[in-house]
Amino acid sequence: MSLFRFEEHDIYLPMIVLEELDGHKKGMTEVARNARQTSRTLDALAGAPGADITAGFQLDSTGQRDARGKLLFQTQPLDYSLPTSLPQGKADNQILGVVEALRKQHPAREVVLVSKDINMRVKARALGLATDDYQNDKTLEDGDLLYAGSLALPTDFWATHGQTVESWQQGQHTFYKVDGPTVPNMMVNQFVYFESPGEPSLYARVSEIRGSSAVLKTLRDFNHLKNAVWGVTTRNREQNFAMNLLMDPEVDFVTLTGTAGTGKTLMALAAGLTQVLDDRRYTEIIVTRATVSVGEDIGFLPGTEEEKMGPWMGALDDNLEVLGKTDTSAGEWGRAATNELIRSRIKIKSMNFMRGRTFLNKYVIIDEAQNLTPKQMKTLITRAGPGTKIICMGNLAQIDTPYLTEGSSGLTFAVDRFKGWPHSGHITLARGERSRLADFASEVL
Repeated sequence: MSLFRFEEHDIYLPMIVLEELDGHKKGMTEVARNARQTSRTLDALAGAPGADITAGFQLDSTGQRDARGKLLFQTQPLDYSLPTSLPQGKADNQILGVVEALRKQHPAREVVLVSKDINMRVKARALGLATDDYQNDKTLEDGDLLYAGSLALPTDFWATHGQTVESWQQGQHTFYKVDGPTVPNMMVNQFVYFESPGEPSLYARVSEIRGSSAVLKTLRDFNHLKNAVWGVTTRNREQNFAMNLLMDPEVDFVTLTGTAGTGKTLMALAAGLTQVLDDRRYTEIIVTRATVSVGEDIGFLPGTEEEKMGPWMGALDDNLEVLGKTDTSAGEWGRAATNELIRSRIKIKSMNFMRGRTFLNKYVIIDEAQNLTPKQMKTLITRAGPGTKIICMGNLAQIDTPYLTEGSSGLTFAVDRFKGWPHSGHITLARGERSRLADFASEVL
């Protein structure tokens, strides 16, 4: 679809690009599927009534001549000279030659090579050619701009807003209606907190925004033992925010990001088990993850779908071990029975077979979501039927897929597109709680 993303600019396709597309069209891989789709799009453009391949095709379907640029094909050989040190038969070098020839042919126009191939861009710059990356697939330019899900209120918050704050009680929660300079920075379901020595602390979630005022709803304190979820209490501010999202039936989609050991999987599982076995809100937990290995692949795995996914689910087993430690009075049999019951309510699914499925009243955990493309992420989230809750977790600093970056990962895409929707929430977990060794290693290695 990149052809339609350049607005008023003309696009020129060298013949070798069509040749490259032809070489990739066979097979069932994602690349082959995309190559075939691109060929169909080009065929539809070329086959449109009145289309003239030598004059180029108008890319805008509305027919406004100046709204969109044209798509031009290389219809005759171009004369160019590249350094003899570059092998002439290589496709990349032929494309560089076309750019060089076009620059000579149209001295008044700016000719820019757009490519995702970093090496090719370096070569183009070395030859003095203008070049640029294709930016449209990036959700964010910089990972630091990613929505964090929480907002620290300024230290003079009570002083500036204290007189205008209305408050009321509803059930266990207190609501505050605030307006002022901080409201434009707030989003629905964003967490706000105020911590200042000598002042009352405030931990709340933005429940709605009405014009220039926002309604804040206080949180349930999961740091306290009386609110423990399946025996797990949260250990820091961000974990408490995350648990409030995980336990809220009104929130259908939760994204959790954070470094190793921040408690993403443990909290998601504890909240899932409580809502499946105690509250009966969902019928079962479904766990899936992107099967991308860190090192060399160890080949095919034997067994059923669940057995094949087994080695990928080490993280799940480790967390179940923690959650399965029931009180010792139950004895060995009691613990074994509890573990068996927990296991029966957790299904492990492979992502490869998700097409066409619908999950009804399920609690779905997508682990290692940073390795998914935006398209895979869309496929998974659109599986949700009535009463289903989806939790996406990942660490954007640990992307193992070679073609994804922090800016183009499906997890970044989901966080960015869902922010502000009343039935979704995101939190970036900041503090590692695994062990002092893991925390120190995260910092120094």
